[in-house]
Amino acid sequence: MTQHHLALAVNGREGQLSGRLVAYQDRSEEDAVRRAAGLETHVPKARQGTVVILGLGYVGLPTACGLAARRSSVVGVDISEARLRAVADGDVDLPGAERAVLHDALADVSLRLSEDPSALAEADTVVVCVPTPVDEDRTPDLAALRGACATAVAHARPGQTIILTSTTFVGTTRELLVEPLRRRGLEVGTEVHVAFSPERIDPGNHDHAQRDTPRIVGGVTPECSARAARVIGDLTDSVFLVGSPEAAELTKLYENIFRAVNLALANEIADICGTLSLDPIEVTIAAGTKPYGFLGSFPGPGVGGHCIPCDPHYLLWQLRKMGVTAPVIDQAMRSIDLRPEQVVRRAEEMLAAAGTAASGARVLLAGVSYKAGVRDLRESPALPIISGLTRLGADVRYHDPLLGEIELPDGSRLSGEPEPRGADWDLVVVHTVHPGFDYSWAGDCPQVLDATYQFDLAPHRQVV
Repeated sequence: MTQHHLALAVNGREGQLSGRLVAYQDRSEEDAVRRAAGLETHVPKARQGTVVILGLGYVGLPTACGLAARRSSVVGVDISEARLRAVADGDVDLPGAERAVLHDALADVSLRLSEDPSALAEADTVVVCVPTPVDEDRTPDLAALRGACATAVAHARPGQTIILTSTTFVGTTRELLVEPLRRRGLEVGTEVHVAFSPERIDPGNHDHAQRDTPRIVGGVTPECSARAARVIGDLTDSVFLVGSPEAAELTKLYENIFRAVNLALANEIADICGTLSLDPIEVTIAAGTKPYGFLGSFPGPGVGGHCIPCDPHYLLWQLRKMGVTAPVIDQAMRSIDLRPEQVVRRAEEMLAAAGTAASGARVLLAGVSYKAGVRDLRESPALPIISGLTRLGADVRYHDPLLGEIELPDGSRLSGEPEPRGADWDLVVVHTVHPGFDYSWAGDCPQVLDATYQFDLAPHRQVV
């Protein structure tokens, strides 16, 4: 295992340090870190045994690849036969380096695939990586999480370490793992070891490799933290220990809430810039030249993906049950939810200004995935934008080189336009621009609504 740096964490006040966060260190300084974390130094290291990854989605698959690169026995378990086939065929969203690791790991059988949950019984470590979405009412959908945790508990045996990575509400690890294990008669901290280590996967961004991205581990006991840190340490050079699973759970929610609030603010600043006839990209870049105290985001058509539109609602949902309000977070999420409708209204305005009624207008979305460079449609703002324009009577189509067909919220399916001509459309809405593809055709459309604020291939473009 790569040696980890012993460090203290900045506690929020610039220039001051706090010793509350301990960096896990393997090898030479392990005894010092054990003492700092309140651990006994005589506890033996966990053996390099089999790791089972429960769930092979956007988090589970990179996790499986990262561990297979350093361990000889990793098993990926998923209940979806289609997903297992896609993984086996390499038909998945992975950067080139991880794709090569996947190919080699499957070839030398250091990574095995299974749909049989009984494979968990052979594991020395179980890593739970399942989705935690929200429903149409923005209420957490806990079905996959509850099912996966129940499966891990049912197959748990003495000596195992169970690590939950899925973003969720504070207290999940104890509620869905610790207490059920105890009801089974397994003592957490001695017979089995349980920890929460939130995922930090940035799909489509090759600049944020797992190895270079620090991870947080919060165990039920100090020994739980140490055992989980050894496994997570095979994925990254920096593992930081917090004092409890709850601290780690809220850490992940805070990360994504910060991003959500920042994005909501970026869209609001963009609207203000529109009122004042200013370029929000120029203003944001200019503000970013300040070397301290500013972390800017760029505006866009809305917020999509598996994290930002969903995760803050897990905390809001939990707080509502406790009778507690979080007005800043709540308002940010409301603003995020309303953003696609702003795009629809702006599109209607542009059509009307050109003398074209929305009903019957031919509108093309350029890109529909939630993020450039990925095939992921989850929570994509493109879906409510398509629905909103369709309600106005527009004939709405899309072009996305990575997604040949999509499913709309009403269950119908829509095929993409493989080779669009800009002149064939009354309006092109630029939603997602994937790298490496030609979008110059959009400049031939008389009306271009640039919801990315950065599409320079249409000089006559307008923004939201």
